[in-house]
Amino acid sequence: MAKKNKKQQNLGPKSNFKRNAVISQIVKVFEKTPESEFTHKQICALIDAKDPASRQVVFDGLQNLSANKIIARSNHFTFKLAGDENSIQGIVHMTQRGAAFIIVDGREKDIFIAPQNVSQALNGDLVKVRVFKEGQQRDEGAIVSVVERERTQFVGTIQMQDRHALLIPDNHRTGVQVYISNEQLNGARNGEKALVKITVWPKSAEMPYGEVIAILGMPGSNDAEMLSILYSQGINPVFPDEVMSEAEHVPVDLDPQEIARRKDVRSILTFTIDPVDAKDFDDAISYEELGNGIIEIGVHIADVSHYVRPGSAMDKEALLRSNSVYLVDRVIPMLPEQLSNIACSLRPKEDKYAFSVMFKMKEDGEIISEWFGKTVIHSDRRFSYEQVQEILEGSPGDHDQILRKIDHIAKKYRAKRLKKGALSIESEEMRFQLDDKGFPIQVLIKTSKDAHKLIEEFMLLANRTIATSLSKPQKDRDKIPLVYRVHDQPDPEKMAMFAVFIEKFGHKIDLSDSRNIAKNLNSLFDSLREENEFSLVQTMAIRSMAKATYETENIGHYGLAFDYYSHFTSPIRRYADLVVHRILQTELTDKKHRYGSELSDVCKKISKNERKAAEAERESTKYFQTLFLHEHIGEEFIGTVSGIAEHGMFVRMKDNHCEGMVAMNQIPGDRFYFDADKYRIIGAKTKKEYNFGDTVKVRIFEVNPRKRQVDLELVL
Repeated sequence: MAKKNKKQQNLGPKSNFKRNAVISQIVKVFEKTPESEFTHKQICALIDAKDPASRQVVFDGLQNLSANKIIARSNHFTFKLAGDENSIQGIVHMTQRGAAFIIVDGREKDIFIAPQNVSQALNGDLVKVRVFKEGQQRDEGAIVSVVERERTQFVGTIQMQDRHALLIPDNHRTGVQVYISNEQLNGARNGEKALVKITVWPKSAEMPYGEVIAILGMPGSNDAEMLSILYSQGINPVFPDEVMSEAEHVPVDLDPQEIARRKDVRSILTFTIDPVDAKDFDDAISYEELGNGIIEIGVHIADVSHYVRPGSAMDKEALLRSNSVYLVDRVIPMLPEQLSNIACSLRPKEDKYAFSVMFKMKEDGEIISEWFGKTVIHSDRRFSYEQVQEILEGSPGDHDQILRKIDHIAKKYRAKRLKKGALSIESEEMRFQLDDKGFPIQVLIKTSKDAHKLIEEFMLLANRTIATSLSKPQKDRDKIPLVYRVHDQPDPEKMAMFAVFIEKFGHKIDLSDSRNIAKNLNSLFDSLREENEFSLVQTMAIRSMAKATYETENIGHYGLAFDYYSHFTSPIRRYADLVVHRILQTELTDKKHRYGSELSDVCKKISKNERKAAEAERESTKYFQTLFLHEHIGEEFIGTVSGIAEHGMFVRMKDNHCEGMVAMNQIPGDRFYFDADKYRIIGAKTKKEYNFGDTVKVRIFEVNPRKRQVDLELVL
């Protein structure tokens, strides 16, 4: 025992210096005074490395940094910071454990940052990094400075201390604890949820200082939780005064002079098909028989570009938001309601400005010619999807013969797409029936039926037609800048994992020829359409695919099997469509395109905000799932193993479609562990296995709406 104490005494209090932590400290010393030179001894003194073991670690760190050209020897004894060309800028992606990966444009390998080297960087920040270790799979480095903050506002719960308060963030991966003086609480009380803005973060401080800028209410109320979700994603539910002022001056009545400049199609039968609770009607369909077996079908899109001018307050705010956000109990629109629900919305029995694509075609859908341009339309009828579906299934109704003719054409277009290699994905959406107080009383799964597919096919046709017209190379025409909606080919590793997944259900898929993956997936979906595992298999297939994004360089759309594709049909709720409207109108008129290199930045921004909106929508669904399941604690359900991880398995319950987790250490009967090679959970002694797709019985054990967490236990 005495020997151990002597060893501890010799090593001193700093003997547990870790190599990576020391390297980060050394780099920070040089970064603080970039022009200075330091000896090994000076560095040891500055970072308090007093004992021989720690000084040796510092010496090794200096050698490492010198070998990687992060610092340079001034002479035999002194070192200085190498030139700035050795630093790299990238975006921080934090992990739950406090480490980070730096994503750098144009660089194949990510840079791993250990927790002790993250410094004051937060998720999404643009940072400067110095790499001190290169590896085959990834490099390792340290963050030396924050170039630009992704956000400075965070949501969390106020926790009062003796003489100050702390903000405890809702999400520790994307947030940070913030010190708040009593003077900066602005009325916030202990336990309340609040939005806090960072005001300063001294280099010597462990946490930033901030002030409360909005009180969201006590945790547990729907309003407080939904606002927390929105603000956590950087989505502001309130429009600035300047934007609202512009919106209030938007006229509802149409200008006769503007009507005269447009193609007037108000006399043609026109109708909308939307969800029963929709208020923002982006698109309408028109139908006219021209004789000799020729018809004309028009796709009419709300002309948002007429009202929202480039550089206006509404335009800047629309870009900042990039899209509308659809939570379970509310919509956060991209544009103020004066536009999204009134002026632009193609409401029934009202004249509206539109941007239209008109197709002359034979009755079998063969297109003879197409026209696009500004129009004025009049919607004669508003249909819900349910009303149209009843008509398509044989019930009588308004314009039933016309709807069936259009549906017949839509089915032909869909079959043609699938034959060309498009993926046959049946969209599925979890919805909730809410009572008068906003509490979920039933879980509903909305699936895509023929009425949805009818509209989808004509929207796809319009989007593809516009993209092809603007993109296809033509003689004597320069390349037109455009926002493409692109979808890359599947990643082989992810598809291989998907193959392992479906093997658990007794199915196989041929992945040997990348050109036939979509065809083989469609065959798999067709064979499973009536099986219980269909939804789960399709969901896993979607997760195995690349994510569609907005880009200025076209690579086509794999999932749709289109060579050219853009978004044109939803400018009320997507900024990308508004930009495409402007580009098309410019090409139709003066051909003086205003967009240049900045269009790439627009694409990055709207793609990023699309992901934020999707995450907010997922969080909203998770929250309402937990509210619903909270009333069923202790009840037992049959479910399917829908996910497997090191910490347990996810189970999707059959009756309510909700998902929860059985923790690994809570699986009874053995000590279970995750077998990464065969992607299964297996018992150490009994060798009992749990695989994807297994049917199990579970009991709802605990539900935490604040954490969006459902804990299940197995019933054997």
